[in-house]
Amino acid sequence: MISLAFFATAINYVDRQALSVAAPVLIDQFHMSNVTYSRVLFAFLLSYTIMNAVSGPVIDRLGTKAGYALCIAWWSASSILHAFTRGALSLGVFRFLLGMGEAGNWPAALKIVAEWFPERERALASGLFNSGSSFGAILAPPLVAFIISRYGWSASFLLVGLFGFVWLIFWLKIYRTPAAMSREVRVPPPNAWKLFKTRFVWSFTLSKIFMDPAWYFYIFWFPEYLRRARHFDMAQIGEYAWIPFFIAAIGNLVGGIVSAWLIRRGMPITTARKTAVTLFALLMTAAIPAVLVQSAAASIVFVSVAMAGYTGSLANMLALPTDVFEKNAVASVYGLASMGAGFGGMLFSLMTGWAIDRFSYTPVFVGFGVMPLLCAAILWTLMGSHSLSERNLRFTNQYQ
Repeated sequence: MISLAFFATAINYVDRQALSVAAPVLIDQFHMSNVTYSRVLFAFLLSYTIMNAVSGPVIDRLGTKAGYALCIAWWSASSILHAFTRGALSLGVFRFLLGMGEAGNWPAALKIVAEWFPERERALASGLFNSGSSFGAILAPPLVAFIISRYGWSASFLLVGLFGFVWLIFWLKIYRTPAAMSREVRVPPPNAWKLFKTRFVWSFTLSKIFMDPAWYFYIFWFPEYLRRARHFDMAQIGEYAWIPFFIAAIGNLVGGIVSAWLIRRGMPITTARKTAVTLFALLMTAAIPAVLVQSAAASIVFVSVAMAGYTGSLANMLALPTDVFEKNAVASVYGLASMGAGFGGMLFSLMTGWAIDRFSYTPVFVGFGVMPLLCAAILWTLMGSHSLSERNLRFTNQYQ
């Protein structure tokens, strides 16, 4: 079951990453500045942010099977529409539609984790499915670069968009909710506003503002950084841009293993999650030397470490809502919290384009190296110190 979420997440990132690989070609063809390109990214993040708040409750109400199917069908069709881009405006519209569908991937995948895995295994299970993002990002540069070089950029969007419809065939035939969980997941989810007012949700939302935008920077801007700052051509981007995403896939697994080890050593679950997030957030400061070194190879190494730090942190942040809330509310909680990531992503995406055009990549890398430490600080200071089992009991009683 988790492999289905893995492949859906991989497809999500192939569709998403196709633009970053094609960006140097599109920017030149349609004469876009970095600010204009950042506005295209803003369109994606705007719809992504809005739909995070919508997709989670919708998936909780429709159920995992129908909700996930709806999301991937929508974003796959939107990906295909990119083949008909005729300028920055139409590209922005198609990115907006893509963001609407892609927002549902993580809330839906987390419902799979909540339905199929016990607490001790959830960070590792989350890391497993989320490693699909790295796999998709690894696959996208050589695949999309190859298609562009042979058939043009339009064909690249058309072909990668078809992957999601192939996945749908397997999903509809295979996925089921465990019989023991079927009664629990049929209970209507709690009111979204009541959820958001809880200390856990608003503090978790705030923390994601300072974590996820760093990842958005790497997936949307890294190929362009290699092209403009390190003077890579399209063939070199296809050859080397996948490396940090491969290392990031390892970070997903290590992040889950670290928190599971801490829990086995007797550390409370909430403390283990926060400790793991902090350790991996420290690795993300490797972004700072990445932009300062002269060697392109050394820069890629430092970016790889930073991206592994993000995925190791995320494996534990993904597990937090499944530890705290009932299974009929998990998608809603993560969707609401991901609004923070979306707002942060929109803000910092525009700031990134502005900073690169007026200064250089240096302040951008420094900023994204430091911001994850703020995320960790928020988890320790604002989320509270109740054990997760106590939280779970309180929320269960509150919403029964």
